Amino acid sequence: MDYDFKLKTASERAKVEDLFDYEGCKVGRGTYGHVYKAKKKEGLEINGSFAPRSGHEYALKQIEGTGISMSACREIALLRELKHQNVISLQRVFLSHTDRKVWLLFDYAEHDLWHIIKFHRSAKANKKQVNVPKNMVKSLLYQILDGIHYLHANWVLHRDLKPANILVMGEGPERGRVKIADMGFARLFNSPLKPLADLDPVVVTFWYRAPELLLGARHYTKAIDIWAIGCIFAELLTSEPIFHCRQEDIKTSNPYHHDQLDRIFNVMGFPHEKDWEDIRKMPEHQQLMKDFKRSSYGNCNLMKYMEKHKVKADSKAFHLLQKLLTMDPTKRITSEQAMKDPYFQEEPLPSSDVFDGMPIPYPKREFISDDDNEDKADTGASKRFRYFQQQAAGGNDSSAHNQPPAKRVRVMAPTTTSSSSMVSNDYQHVHNMQSSNQQQNLPFSSSSTSSTNTFGQRMM
Repeated sequence: MDYDFKLKTASERAKVEDLFDYEGCKVGRGTYGHVYKAKKKEGLEINGSFAPRSGHEYALKQIEGTGISMSACREIALLRELKHQNVISLQRVFLSHTDRKVWLLFDYAEHDLWHIIKFHRSAKANKKQVNVPKNMVKSLLYQILDGIHYLHANWVLHRDLKPANILVMGEGPERGRVKIADMGFARLFNSPLKPLADLDPVVVTFWYRAPELLLGARHYTKAIDIWAIGCIFAELLTSEPIFHCRQEDIKTSNPYHHDQLDRIFNVMGFPHEKDWEDIRKMPEHQQLMKDFKRSSYGNCNLMKYMEKHKVKADSKAFHLLQKLLTMDPTKRITSEQAMKDPYFQEEPLPSSDVFDGMPIPYPKREFISDDDNEDKADTGASKRFRYFQQQAAGGNDSSAHNQPPAKRVRVMAPTTTSSSSMVSNDYQHVHNMQSSNQQQNLPFSSSSTSSTNTFGQRMM
């Protein structure tokens, strides 16, 4: 390259430090790198093609290490193609040639489900009342499903769904909107399916990992995302992780995890072959039968577990949860089917703003420093048995970081049928359209509130 041209290009290239104020505003840290809350520098004149908005809050994600990892390539490639109101939007990529750093710019989300659930869990323990909309859980779940339906319709598996990766926008034009984030482990899948397990033998944080993954399934499908959504739904209803396993998430190429399977069976019961015919074909089936006895879980089932948490077995919320947490992946409900479930048809209907116009009770993100202890940091993999540390840690297996970058995606709008007309391409003006929406069976509601400590109580 011509040296003068190289110097000219470098001088014209937009630099993160020139455009944004973000020093001392770190809000996240993990194996992926660091996240900062950023704003446009005051009095800055922008001559280039990208002009950050004055007063607008952004999230700057600095990728760990030097250069672009395969995980970062995959995330950037996918996010540049994917456009949906419930999927995080990549605004800009910055490459710093001086220190070989990569920065990703997103709109800033003030909240996430990890912090929200943590808040309710603490309030529940301290017997404090929290005022939240009666339809909040329903609104959260519907928007998660809407985002995942879009990904699946475009042949993308997320593969790491968990509360920490579900963002919720704070005050602003997208108030209360869910954003599915952290696409570093997302992958394209094909039909017929290719054995993705050859490349990525271990995916999804253990607590949200589907049983077929734990049993070594090689041709895993979009059903693994649905299982994770079921886990998140149960956690929203109870403020407790449903498949909490105390053993650390050991980084290994062996997907089999005895303690995590034991926890699933303690909640769900041991699967009968008549309910999951293909369980015999699982690579780890022989080990499973060696380690477990069906009789040990004779009194275990999802109904008993949820009733302990005051979720009634005859509720529509429980019936949908059962469909999401079906052991046989071939019988597990799809995202599109879930969005049409009767749970979303009954009052109170889900809202475009999960806070439904009410004051947001959750505190804003706190700034952290490198000297903060592990309780505030997004690290601490060695203590994953501790719930909130595990959630913040990311729980990602690093094996996928060395994989080839993702192929370029050809994105299409999800196909819909007349029965799926409840899926709106945009949630704007929902409250003004309540009457007409209900006539069309659109699952949006006007404001309805309730006071409760736990999402699951009086919120189904």
